[in-house]
Amino acid sequence: MCNLTTVRKSRDEVAAHFRVRTPPDVELNVPEETLPGYPGMVIREADGERVLQSMVWGFPLRLKGMKPESKPKPVNNIADLRKPMWIGLAKKPEARCLIPLTGFAEPEGPKGSKTRTWVTLKGQPIFAWGGLWRKSAEWGPVYSGAMTDCNEAMRPLHDRMPVLLDPDEYDQWLRGSFEDLLAFQQRSFPDDLIEMDHTRELWVPKKAKATAEAPPLL
Repeated sequence: MCNLTTVRKSRDEVAAHFRVRTPPDVELNVPEETLPGYPGMVIREADGERVLQSMVWGFPLRLKGMKPESKPKPVNNIADLRKPMWIGLAKKPEARCLIPLTGFAEPEGPKGSKTRTWVTLKGQPIFAWGGLWRKSAEWGPVYSGAMTDCNEAMRPLHDRMPVLLDPDEYDQWLRGSFEDLLAFQQRSFPDDLIEMDHTRELWVPKKAKATAEAPPLL
């Protein structure tokens, strides 16, 4: 699973990398580090152009037995694009998105004292995670990222990893066939592009722990 991402670049730097149309008076109210249920940057297409905007990370899901006043759980990872929850959106290019990243983190170490290991891509200060988005009644526009089996470089951290895209694959994710998306989800990302920074930072700050520990994976 991927439950912590970061974009340590400005809005304008992200917009330039993805060649998006961003009105100069629009400011994106997103934190430098994003947890499920919080806003993050997203690239989508509208009228044939790429648009950069803020959306909440995670599709709202109400589990059986939840009280009506309870906050929905954010489904922030897409295990299989063929599942009923996702396949309808995945087949529609207008429901696809690119999730800008400068890195994502996985927990490492013994339970109770796990630390953050940040994953970046060699030679790519900004890169993209393939995702889907929709409008929700609860949180407005929301997004979720597709997951795939880990490569050997990621295996010490987790057996799953985000579907990462090279810049020349952005259009194919946004405009390609459903079969193109499945191929991205089923391929093994090159090991030699993965770089890791093993830090001493605690995995999740206490104030965010309840949100980030257990989002459902669908």
